[in-house]
Amino acid sequence: MPQPGTEADHPTGVVHVDGGHLTFDNVSAVARGNAQIQLGPHAYELMARSRAYVDAAASDDQPTYGITTGFGGLANMMIPAGDRAEMQHAILRSHAAGMGPPVETEVVRALMLLRVATLAKGYSGARPLVAEGLVNLLNAGITPYVPAFGSLGASGDLAPLSHACLCLLGEGEVVDANGQRQPSSPALTAAGIEPITLEAKEGLALINSTDGMLGMLVLACTDALRLFQSADVIAAMSIEALLGTDRPFAADLQAPRPHPGQARSAANLRRMLASSELVAAHDDATHGVQDAYSLRCHPQVIGAGRDTLDFAVGVAERELASAIDNPVILPDGRVESVGNFHGEPLAFACDFLTIASAEVGAISVARIDRLLDAKRSRGLPPFLSTNPGVNSGLMIAHYTAAALVAENRRLAHPASVDSMSTSAMQEDHVSLGWASARNLRQILVNLSRILAVEAVCAAHGIDLRSPLKPADGSRAALDVLRSRIPGPGRDRYLAPDLAAAEGLVWDGGLLSAAQSAAGEME
Repeated sequence: MPQPGTEADHPTGVVHVDGGHLTFDNVSAVARGNAQIQLGPHAYELMARSRAYVDAAASDDQPTYGITTGFGGLANMMIPAGDRAEMQHAILRSHAAGMGPPVETEVVRALMLLRVATLAKGYSGARPLVAEGLVNLLNAGITPYVPAFGSLGASGDLAPLSHACLCLLGEGEVVDANGQRQPSSPALTAAGIEPITLEAKEGLALINSTDGMLGMLVLACTDALRLFQSADVIAAMSIEALLGTDRPFAADLQAPRPHPGQARSAANLRRMLASSELVAAHDDATHGVQDAYSLRCHPQVIGAGRDTLDFAVGVAERELASAIDNPVILPDGRVESVGNFHGEPLAFACDFLTIASAEVGAISVARIDRLLDAKRSRGLPPFLSTNPGVNSGLMIAHYTAAALVAENRRLAHPASVDSMSTSAMQEDHVSLGWASARNLRQILVNLSRILAVEAVCAAHGIDLRSPLKPADGSRAALDVLRSRIPGPGRDRYLAPDLAAAEGLVWDGGLLSAAQSAAGEME
């Protein structure tokens, strides 16, 4: 059930935005599921109330940031009354200064939805017409061109939001279904959408926020949970293939160190390894006293990652409940400058989660190395080849996984420590949270590929242990892999096998198969 103050998805798939805060499911529904959006009556009331205060400030000659004054390093410059509306158009044009390839459609849709949600809270002073304009673009499936480079994460995601919102004016560019950039005006005309003319404060209200960073963090948290759960499934398969023991994962051995993520991961391994013939067949063997760290310490490593994910989710949930803008229009009519657009909370969360995700990949590649090394794999053939020497087996798949781990280590450098001064030193500390979020997205894609290589190796290892049978969860995961990827045999074109495994890891197919047999992963 939605918590008080949260928005809910309607049964029809429409996300209702009415001045509350969005949920992860709301964001995913619009960003990835192309759900429609509907503004509610309470949102109209909140926006109309704050707009009246902006109109009063705009008619005054007192300096009010962004309404009667310029922006950033020009904040002390008073703007003549006749130029104040034009200034709102000018800020979108000048701040739409990004460069590079377009970011993903789901990111653009997420940031637009989040801007609608903040406008609907009534702290920005924009007319309902402005929020309706963004809703119309989203509901029509129009994706503005938002380049990958341009945001420093303070004051929010200025350049990305400027590119997105410039389309409201019939200016800027959109990205069509084939990924090609086109002028926005014909796209609006084809959809029956009229360009809007901005009034005081509205240009600034559209761009002074953390929506891009937040949208990417929300989607990344969703992806990370799925991948971390999949990592537990695949680690269990590797433990079976390597004739490891499940004894270290016992609840009473985990209890003396009560980190919640560790406990959840250990529970998943117990669930996955229950009734495994591969584990039971050698459980009393000498080597079963202590397995290598990459097997025995999996819950400790991925558990720390899960705890980091919990922190990131908490940050994202608080930001979803926030109204980010500058200046803000308070319910008593005050117009106050604030620093809530600074992206440091999100930057830290993204950076911490990149580090955690990189480590999940690092321990995975350690198991891959062990599976392929005949000296350490407890009887498996070199590189899991049925004819080693003539055939190389999965040797170079390990290279690919190792290269991805190395790339993740580079991406895991915290972007948030690299602040620099901008805007004539008015904006003299920035979060670089946009870069943190971009790194996080790429690390998670890389992690899915590393886990896919491990899944292929573990599956081959289990097959080569026949006639011993794996646990039910591993059997189900192996079956779904084998529906797309042949088992051990002569060398063949390997890239398609790895790509098929990547798809099963990324979309949750492997996880779902394991859960259907072993029960829900925690």
